[in-house]
Amino acid sequence: MKVGVFDSGAGGLTVAKSLLENPIFSEIIYYGDTARVPYGTKDSNTIIRYGLEAIEFFNNFNVDVLITACNTVSAYALEDMRDKAKYPIYGVIEPGIWALSNKIDNKDANILIIATRATIESKRYENNLKELGYKNITSIQTGMLVPIVEEGILEGRVLDEMLHYYFKNIKIPDVIILGCTHFPLIAKPISQYFDNNPILIHSGDAIVEYLNTKGYKNRQKSSDITIYASDNVEGLRYIANKWL
Repeated sequence: MKVGVFDSGAGGLTVAKSLLENPIFSEIIYYGDTARVPYGTKDSNTIIRYGLEAIEFFNNFNVDVLITACNTVSAYALEDMRDKAKYPIYGVIEPGIWALSNKIDNKDANILIIATRATIESKRYENNLKELGYKNITSIQTGMLVPIVEEGILEGRVLDEMLHYYFKNIKIPDVIILGCTHFPLIAKPISQYFDNNPILIHSGDAIVEYLNTKGYKNRQKSSDITIYASDNVEGLRYIANKWL
């Protein structure tokens, strides 16, 4: 089977890496809309339009399944994309919530959601968690971490200062939802900022486990991946070679 993985830029490679490590599909077609990254600052109509345009791109490859690795697209465009596509489409928000509910029984646990402005403003994570009975939820916009990761700054003073800027007044969390697929690449510094080693919810790991519940199993010995981009594809392939 062939799967498409769509992201606004390089962040979705963290999802692609999980799929490579758990070869459900024989072939992965990755498309990063690098000409228009980040999506997290865009309005909802623009995000939906970008998502629908991605469907047109993946229609050229006869994919069997599409994963929108971008949390912002998952928050705003998923239903519109499903209406247009002839194949199943999965986002990363529902799997993330599903993964958290499997790991955290305590409804009073302190949950921190970090994501782009658009994802936070959608309240998709927050509302769904409240419906499950979780009470102590903090959501913060951490969009400046996206360009930092895109620049390949995965550790050091610049990243540490930005984490302090965002987290300095945050109550110590028991669990952190990495609500942007760029953030698993800086998971270690994020975790180390807090003293209690919080549980991290990683979209890539969550989507693999979630797909297993939908009948997609690890049937392949390995997966091949092909990288495409709307701009500077060689730059994205270079990042993929480093991260994957």
